[in-house]
Formats: sequence, C-alpha cells, structure tokens
Amino acid sequence: MMIFSSRGVLRATVAALCSCPMGAFAQEQTGDVFLGTIVLGESKREVATDTAIPTTTIDDAEIKDRQAGTVAELIDSVPGVTLVNGSTAAGSGINIRGYGANSTFGTDQKVLIQIDGATKGSEELYRIGTQLYTDPFLYREVEVRRGTIGSFEYGSGVFGGIVRLETIDAADLTGGEVGFAGRQTFEFSSNGDGFVTSSILAWQPTEDLELLFNFTRRLQDVRTDGDGNDINPAGGDINDPSYLLKGRYTFGQDDAHSLTFSYSDTEQEQFDVPYDTFGLADFGNVDRRIENEVLTLRYNYNPLGNDLLDLDVELTYSDELVESQGIDRTADPRSLALLDADNRYETTTFRIRNTALFDTGIASHDLRTGVEFIRRERQDATAGSAPGGTKNVFAIYAVDDISIGPNWTITPALRYETQTIEEDPLNGNREFDSDALMGGLAVRYAFANGWAVFGSASYTENLPIIDDINAADLIERSEKGRSYEVGVSFDREEVFASGDALAFKLNYYDNFLYDLTTYRSFAPGGSIIETDREGFEIEASYAMATGLYVDLNAHISNGVAIREDRAIVDWRQNPADSLQVTLGKKFGEELDLSWELVANRRYDEGGDVFPGFGVNNLRATYIPQSGVLEGTEIRFGVENVFDKTYQPRLSTRNATGRNFILTVSKNF
Repeated sequence: MMIFSSRGVLRATVAALCSCPMGAFAQEQTGDVFLGTIVLGESKREVATDTAIPTTTIDDAEIKDRQAGTVAELIDSVPGVTLVNGSTAAGSGINIRGYGANSTFGTDQKVLIQIDGATKGSEELYRIGTQLYTDPFLYREVEVRRGTIGSFEYGSGVFGGIVRLETIDAADLTGGEVGFAGRQTFEFSSNGDGFVTSSILAWQPTEDLELLFNFTRRLQDVRTDGDGNDINPAGGDINDPSYLLKGRYTFGQDDAHSLTFSYSDTEQEQFDVPYDTFGLADFGNVDRRIENEVLTLRYNYNPLGNDLLDLDVELTYSDELVESQGIDRTADPRSLALLDADNRYETTTFRIRNTALFDTGIASHDLRTGVEFIRRERQDATAGSAPGGTKNVFAIYAVDDISIGPNWTITPALRYETQTIEEDPLNGNREFDSDALMGGLAVRYAFANGWAVFGSASYTENLPIIDDINAADLIERSEKGRSYEVGVSFDREEVFASGDALAFKLNYYDNFLYDLTTYRSFAPGGSIIETDREGFEIEASYAMATGLYVDLNAHISNGVAIREDRAIVDWRQNPADSLQVTLGKKFGEELDLSWELVANRRYDEGGDVFPGFGVNNLRATYIPQSGVLEGTEIRFGVENVFDKTYQPRLSTRNATGRNFILTVSKNF
C-alpha cells in the first residue's frame, strides 16, 4: 500500500505560516523574510487518533497502490478484518472481529456494507457467498468502522463493523476546472493471466456541473497456489464488466445547493460451476448470472453562514440479483429446486439527515440527526428454503460529538428502529412487527502532549430478517449485543528527530451477543445462542523527513460460544491473530518502495488447525513529475514473493501463490 496524499504538503504549508510550541512545526523568520521549512515525514496510511471510534480510511492513492482484485482484498490490511476466500467475488466475503462472512453464509447480517449510501445485504444466502460484486477501480475512498459504537448513523445490528465505499467524482480528475479530463489504466497479473482495463472520462462543462463515466473490465483465469495447484478450478474464469455513471450539479446563491446522481453496475456470468461456491459440498453444478446495481440521488443544502443547516436528502436503490439453473435436469426434484432458485434483493432507502454545529455554554456540538425509510423486497426462491417477502423499516437517530474545551469529547448516540415483515402474497398474508431502541456513549480525553485515552459502551439489536419467516421461533426474536471498548492513542511530530511523525492507537474490545438466531444447528448440543469475544487492535505509523517510514497493524483476539445445552465451545468464526508490517522509503513525490510482511499466528482451537504463515510482498510506485512521462503512474507489485502455500483461517481454500502485478495509468 503506497500513498501520495496531500497531508505532507499540508503540513509543510502550515509550517511556513505559523510557529507552534513542542516542535510540531519549525521555521525561522526575520521580519518578512522566510528562511525555510522542515519537511515532515509521511507514512502510508494515517492513523485515526482523533476519535474514539476504531476507524480506518483507505483513500484514492492507496486504492490504486494496493492493486486489489476485489474490495475484500482492498481492506485486508485493516486490523480486525479477515477475508473468506478474498481473491474472487464469488464465494468470498468480509469478516470483521469474528462476524460477517463465513463458510455457510456470505454474510450473517452483522457487518454492514454501503455503496454511495446504498445499503447492501443478501440476508442468509446459503452457500453462494457475499453479494459485494463490484470492482475497486470504481471507488475513491473506503472507510472501515470496527465494532458497534460508530454504527448508529448507518444501521442496526452492526456487531462486526461497517464498510462504506464512495465512488470516484469527476472533480477528482478535472480538479474542479472547466474542460475534459480522463484516465486510462491497464493492469496485468501473472497468476491467472489477469488483465484489467479501466477507462474514465470526466467532463466539466461549467464550474457548476461535472460528469463522469467509468468502464472497467476484469479478466482472470484460474489462479494457482504456491505448489502450482489450481485454486477452485471448477469456479471458472472471470470476465466481469463494471460501469459507473456519475454527475453533480451545484446551484443557488453561494452554491448552497447541490444535486448528485450516481449509478454503478457490475455483472458476472459463470457456466457449469458448483452451486456451492465455497467448495465444501457437492450440491450439483449450475449456470449462474450475477448482477449488482446501485443508484443514488442526493440533494444537499448547506447555506453559507448558517452552521445549523447542512441538509442531505437521499434516495438510494440497490438491486442484487443471482440467477441460476441446474445443469443436471435429471436430478432429484428437491435438489433441482435448490439449484434453480433465483435470489434477488431490492433495497430502496429514503433518508433525510442534517448536521448542525452550535455551542451551549462551554460545549461545542456537532449534532447529526436523521430519519430513514427502508424497503427491502426479497424474491421468493423456488427451493422454499429462501422465502420471499417485504421488510419495511422506519428509523430515527441522533449522534452528537460534544467538545468541552481542548481536552474532552463526549459522543452520545441513539437509534430507534421499527419494522414490519410481510410474507410473499403467493405464500400467505402473515405480518411480523418488531422494534428496538439502541445506542451508545463514547468518551475521549486528549492531553496536550499528544496522548489521548478513550472508551465506549454500546448496545444494538439485529431485528428479524425475511429469511426467518417460516421459523416461528426466530421471526419474532431480535439478536442482541453489547460492547465495551477502551484504548489509548498518541500522535505527535518532532518526536525523535527533526521532521519525524509518530502515531499509534491501541484499542481493546469486549463484546457479548445473545438471543442469537443465525447460527442454527441440528447437531448434539443445539444451536449457538450466545458468543463472547474480546481482542486488541493496534495501528501504528512512524515516518521520517528522509522518506523512511514504518507501518504496523495487528489484531489479537479470542472468543467462545454458548450452545443451547449451555456448553461453552470455541467460537467457530474466531480469526487467527494477525500482524502486518510495512517498511518503506519515499524519494520525493516520484518514487515509493516498500516491503510488506503479512503474518498469521497458528490457529489450533476446537479441532480446527491452521498453520501460521508469513507472506512477503514488494511494492513500487513511480509517478514522474516532469518530462514525457508526466501524468503517467506506474505501479509494480510482487505478492507472496517466496511462493508460499498456505490457507488463511476462515478461508475454505488455499491463498494465491506468487503474483506479479503491473499497473500503468495515464492521465490526460
């Protein structure tokens, strides 16, 4: 991961304008004569030390530099995030803090994913994997919020975390100037003979109007592991087109009004492939077509001089479609019904939210309030195990960042949600109502020397899902969970040497889930009804003015589950303890070279054994600043340098062996 962001430039600029104690910036002036600045070191990714929420943001530069084939691969460097077969969209998923994707469901409803504000979700889609079928080239930013405390603005039942993706804007290419701009990217990878072409055209006919079109096509044959064995050869090749159309119009006095439209679409076709994309059981083969559409229309009103009003009115639509047909038409009718079952989820959301800035005595408030109306329609699958229906949700929330002096930040959050689930009219007319009040409190105290301590407590509920209509003991029960977190952070410049910067954040979490309905089992002991997990997350970065930098991310956790017979067992979704270290050197704005170590500790619990491993990656980014190559970006990476064979914990197949990746982009 290599980042060329504006943070270092910003710091250098500030250094030229002001002088601060504690050596944060340095300059010498005599009268109006400026004598110089100190260039501050910059690491690859900024550690979010200014908030009690465990959050990590991957910006546009890192999205390009990681050369990821899936969104899952894009965020696998975030502590607490574990991938389930992350190299392909089909049969893969994202697990955060032990919740989310697993080898049975592509999602367990405990990790929330949003694209341009549109909520994704496939409920308990059995054996087909996640429905996050999209391409990293469509996005300018990905934010990962771990745990519950930062979730109440976005949804309920978030026990693992949130992944929020924002698509690229035309202004990212035009720089806000009138005219045309574009970017053409070609990417080649050796393992699986991968090829990607991404074409972006941005047009800004006036200062107020910007338009963008992106077409990306990703092709890849079957990959091999470190021993040269094909990985999931029955899954077939990849030939996935993706599209993005986006526009923004700004109008009114002081440009107080704006209207944004975005539409993205990713398609995938697979022929004669196993129904079970995880490769654990033989249900038979199918022809499968997958399409993922997202549409967002957003109006913003932010009048100049009125801090009480920053209003967003947003309408989003998500269509997640999986069509399949069994190949063996002589199979048992029950098996054929499963193989022929089409799955479709259409989610429409209308939300109104506002951000108000105001003071009450010694306290300054950043108050975010909103209401949401959500309608999810699930197509009735012919297999009968995936009943159709409609879920209508109304939610209201308030989150207030209260700053008291330079030290204290107190953030209370509340969310109330009520829903009605209606059965598909073809099957009956049953209705099920449920509601919940949830919320949390985060507190942070910042010392003047760069240190800060923080803590939070939160409670949320995962309301019943359409999938449980036919389960009388589940459809009227909410899954519940509470979470506690404490931590310490440090962020300061000029720590050990002139122009250096050190930041780290250590976070401990403890969460307890109960009244669980997702993890059903007919085995002795019964279903899992409670889980109790705890862990540490570490993010750190150190950079020097010479260009040297070190990044470190780690996650250490453990957890148990309680069955219906009250027996305590190891939680089957416990991730392995993980460590990632990056050592790099930047040579001005042109060249960034880095070595990355990704390691997992041996996992040996509950009868599951996954050997530990350490995988080395090399990355280089070259961005010429002048000459005939100006405007060109060249990236070269070697993943799994020593061609190691290994299977990450929670994955159902081996990881990819050595892979050379070359990416060439040209801005025009």
